[in-house]
Amino acid sequence: MAEVTSIEQASTMWELVEARASATPDVVALIEDNREITFKELRDISERVAAGFHEFGMRHGSRVTWQLPTRIETVITSLALARIGAVQNPIIPIYRDREVGFVLQQTDAEYFLIPGDWNGFDFNAMAGRIMDDLGIEPTVMIAYDQLPQAEPYTLPPAPTNGDEVRWIYYTSGTTSAPKGVRHTDGTLMAGGLGLANAVSLTADDIGSIAFPYAHIAGPDYLMMLLYRGCGAVLIEAFSLDVAVELFARKGATMAGGGPAFYQMYLAKQRTQPGEKIIPSLRLLSGGGAPKPPEMYVEVMAEMGIPVCHGYGMTECPMISQSGPDDTEAQLMYTDGKPVTACEIRIVTLEGAVASQGQDGEVRLKGPMVFKGYTDTSLNADAFDADGWFRTGDVGHLDADGHVVLTGRLKDVIIRKGENISAKEIEDLLYQHPKVGDVAVIGLPDKERGERVCAVVERAPGTEDLEFGEMVAYLKGADLMVQKIPEQLEVVDELPRNQTLRKVLKQDLRDMYRDKPWSPAPRS
Repeated sequence: MAEVTSIEQASTMWELVEARASATPDVVALIEDNREITFKELRDISERVAAGFHEFGMRHGSRVTWQLPTRIETVITSLALARIGAVQNPIIPIYRDREVGFVLQQTDAEYFLIPGDWNGFDFNAMAGRIMDDLGIEPTVMIAYDQLPQAEPYTLPPAPTNGDEVRWIYYTSGTTSAPKGVRHTDGTLMAGGLGLANAVSLTADDIGSIAFPYAHIAGPDYLMMLLYRGCGAVLIEAFSLDVAVELFARKGATMAGGGPAFYQMYLAKQRTQPGEKIIPSLRLLSGGGAPKPPEMYVEVMAEMGIPVCHGYGMTECPMISQSGPDDTEAQLMYTDGKPVTACEIRIVTLEGAVASQGQDGEVRLKGPMVFKGYTDTSLNADAFDADGWFRTGDVGHLDADGHVVLTGRLKDVIIRKGENISAKEIEDLLYQHPKVGDVAVIGLPDKERGERVCAVVERAPGTEDLEFGEMVAYLKGADLMVQKIPEQLEVVDELPRNQTLRKVLKQDLRDMYRDKPWSPAPRS
């Protein structure tokens, strides 16, 4: 491998790790409650763990699925796999048998790294059930407190091709089956650099990772830290009080994750008006769900810091991002400017390039755009004839080139930053004897971004489906709790058009958007 002499020269993730460790070896990279690790230590330990994994049988191209919480060992595990050149498939820890089994089977995983018993759930038992049910045999390995280590000299040279697909992330998309999204070191590095530039990150900042590191935002954030040489505080299982105390004690300058997080920090601030809950904080940032304009106003008024909201997706981790130098109107009503090297084209439903301010589908090009789906049959619809990725999102560019999102072509609900397929829930509910037909929609929700609402057309001659019945039924179908609707409405007949009798979901959204609603327990 050619020697990397500067951060800018790095073309792979491991080269970036090496360059940062050489440039600022003693700067703290990752921080937890009672420990921290410098960039040099991060490199050195990751390389020893890579040697341990290699001794265990992992090689360049080995297919490794990992489902691990947000902690230093998880970052080390991921970087060790990057050093080897394994194809890694991160899964968020909240996913259970149904989703995990699908992913393990589709990726033909050779290794499955799990935390064992964690946060009240037995991942070992789940792995056993999946292997028995599907007849697959990945090697299951605990990767939590103790990671295998060996001497780095036993390793072959690190990968040098940053364009090789070595990352598979899954997104629910618009179909019931998750879609495997193929990324490279280069696409993830480009996303992280775009984020770092947009939020004006400097070496004096201390970020925070309070979201699942297995999310596409995990490497996005890590790349940002490596490019700028600053650290971040990690939280293994998010608790608002724990996060606020830890961020304040460690001097975090950035926090967030998305509207649900913004709302929680705001609520906490309201418990002690006039006294900042995190005195060092200079901004909230995040994405994953629509941000109400009033949220910026409230946070600015009560916390004294801006909300810098962004726009990204599994297929393109950073598309646009607001920054601290944006105007108040831009921070309120837009999702920022396209990040470094990301090109955005707005195309009308008729297929013409939209004029400034005209709504159309958002399409993308740039080094951060993914390399297609694992199911290659999906690629033809995903990219247009000119090679632009079709996001399925509707919006426009304002006079300053900022992105304004106004809707979605895709039938997908974004709840707390996670994509939820309406069709998956509809397909399950349709089988219930009390359901004649069903439409699942997303409704605006200040805390969640969107909440999941099931509108059920009652089956002839049956009683109304009760909320508790619906929850029990979907849990019995192994649907994870986060996907179970928070709201249930029962109607005589769903609204449909007069041609193909297609359910008019927009009519349902309009009907229930402002209806008073109180959450009921789903667990």
